[in-house]
Amino acid sequence: MRRQGRERAGRFLAEGSQAVGEAVGWATGSAGHRGGLHELFVTDRAAARHPELVAAAADAGARISRVTEAAAAGLSATTTPQGLVAVCRALPVPAQRAVAGTRLIVVLAGVADPGNAGTVIRVADAAGAGAVLLAGQAVDPHNGKCVRASTGSVFHLPLAVVHEVRDAVRICRGAGLQVLAADGATGADLDDVADAGVLDRPTAWLFGSEAHGLAPELLSGSDVVDAVVAVPLHGRAESLNLATAAAVCLYSSARAHRRRAAKDPIA
Repeated sequence: MRRQGRERAGRFLAEGSQAVGEAVGWATGSAGHRGGLHELFVTDRAAARHPELVAAAADAGARISRVTEAAAAGLSATTTPQGLVAVCRALPVPAQRAVAGTRLIVVLAGVADPGNAGTVIRVADAAGAGAVLLAGQAVDPHNGKCVRASTGSVFHLPLAVVHEVRDAVRICRGAGLQVLAADGATGADLDDVADAGVLDRPTAWLFGSEAHGLAPELLSGSDVVDAVVAVPLHGRAESLNLATAAAVCLYSSARAHRRRAAKDPIA
């Protein structure tokens, strides 16, 4: 299903036992997603291999449709289809709602590679971030490769699509978040920033694409970001990939938040 078709239908596909299992959990959770799992296409072989998953999908309100191996392969975007494809309701929520009451946010600015975006969504989920905003010319979070790369994390935390990066920054600031831009070439040392207590505050981390980084106009002036930060490289590596840099930044913030909460539980 192409992006236009996904947006028009308000639905997307999640394939494989792991993603379908996460979709079932999402559709049966307490966050009001009941009915979000519309249909499960399953081959006879997959149904025999995953009877509990098929039953759980039915309990979640999904229509169960048996299909041939050839039909399942036609729905799949992988070279080795598992014979399980779920049709799910679109995930994104309004950005203002996504960031409300959170202390740690990720903004992906123009990250068009679905594998990178999905992996960062997974990292954000693992680090305890409250939401991910996909801004500018960013990939559709419903892209099949993005869903697979997230290993189900697209179902775990709010996702929002914002057409302009500056609008995403404005929304984060309106929610009381400082905005830190990650840039390996021009940023202040992350360790120094952490030692200065900057990471103690509620934070939105702004990450650019792996190929091009953040646009220069986003890095200049306090009207866009509060600080530009770089992960220090102590060896001979030229740079870190996007997901690795995001993991370092997010876990640094999460650690600072935990330490502050331990010292001052009402902060």
